[in-house]
Amino acid sequence: MATAANDSLSAPALEPPLEDVASLSLGAQVFIGTFLSAIIILAVSGNILVCVAVLTDRNLRKIGNLYIVSLSFADMTLACLVMTFALTNDLLEYWPFGPQYCDTWIAFDVMCSTASILNLCAISLDRYIHIKDPLRYGRWMTKRVVTLSIVGIWLMAALVSFLPISLDLHRPPGRSAEPVDERGLPQCALDLTPLYAVVSSCISFYMPCMVMLAIYSQLYLYAKRHVESIKALTKPVMFGTIDGVAPPPACNRCHVSESKAATTVGFIVGVFLVCYVPFFCVNILAAFCKTCVPRLVFQTLTWFGYSNSSFNPIIYSIFNVEFREAFARILAKVRRSCVRFCQARLRPSRACGSKSFSSDTRLSPVPGADVDGRRSPYVERVTAI
Repeated sequence: MATAANDSLSAPALEPPLEDVASLSLGAQVFIGTFLSAIIILAVSGNILVCVAVLTDRNLRKIGNLYIVSLSFADMTLACLVMTFALTNDLLEYWPFGPQYCDTWIAFDVMCSTASILNLCAISLDRYIHIKDPLRYGRWMTKRVVTLSIVGIWLMAALVSFLPISLDLHRPPGRSAEPVDERGLPQCALDLTPLYAVVSSCISFYMPCMVMLAIYSQLYLYAKRHVESIKALTKPVMFGTIDGVAPPPACNRCHVSESKAATTVGFIVGVFLVCYVPFFCVNILAAFCKTCVPRLVFQTLTWFGYSNSSFNPIIYSIFNVEFREAFARILAKVRRSCVRFCQARLRPSRACGSKSFSSDTRLSPVPGADVDGRRSPYVERVTAI
């Protein structure tokens, strides 16, 4: 979903027969709307939490985490400006927001999705440099270098999206800029030319994907060699064999580390590929054959790509101990603030009640008591008797 291909993300330019565009029942609309709304809410709240954590936690104010902030901002913008309108468009099966905003919506779709994927690629490269050569990392990855690279990512995303769409280079000649369906309802569908679909998909997805796969493969091989070297250094010298003796704890830790490294790398790359590869394959196919991909299939694969914006905070942040601790602190502060707010809203009525009770006590004290309600010494002696 990052690219002109992404454009299709916004609105598939498929032209299925009328019988294939069956209206959804009310129950189906409620279920789909609730499920996709949950994805949008998770994407917005999760990415906001990531940004707040990096900006407020000292342990997370690292140069490399600027890429994570940029990634979260791209995913949050995608959720707010793209996914919300895509949900309405898919449920209503027509575009109700006017033709002027259609191209703008598509451009934001392409830009945010492209920026998200390029930020993922930059994060993988940053981690590779940090692990491969930690001594030179501080000299290479300065704040200036990271800032300029983030600016370059967003400029490239804008060039792939707003420039060609504003110049109408993505649409085949002779096609209407305000299409309607068989029912006469307006549609916001991007009808990509095959050349634009291939070029934009390569720039926005396939090339960054190849870079990520190469980097994570090198990281996995490096981690595996590192674990094997630790095994060799910590392997004990055995002068005899004793039955029933458990292997030393160091070896167990090595095996756990090796398994954890393989699982983490496989999970990160696997989720990324599952979310994006199906859409970009179908996107290119749809550019060459408009009726080969059913509309429902295209929309489903589009939301698979969108859902990666919800998974990114989990994959790149929740698995990090520092982020988990920062999230816990932030959520605890939010909870305390909510409790104080609720107490402040309820306090005036309680305070008012307590004041009236106090004034009544002062006006009508118990027999033998002072004006302020305390017993006199005489009453206390009588009570003691």
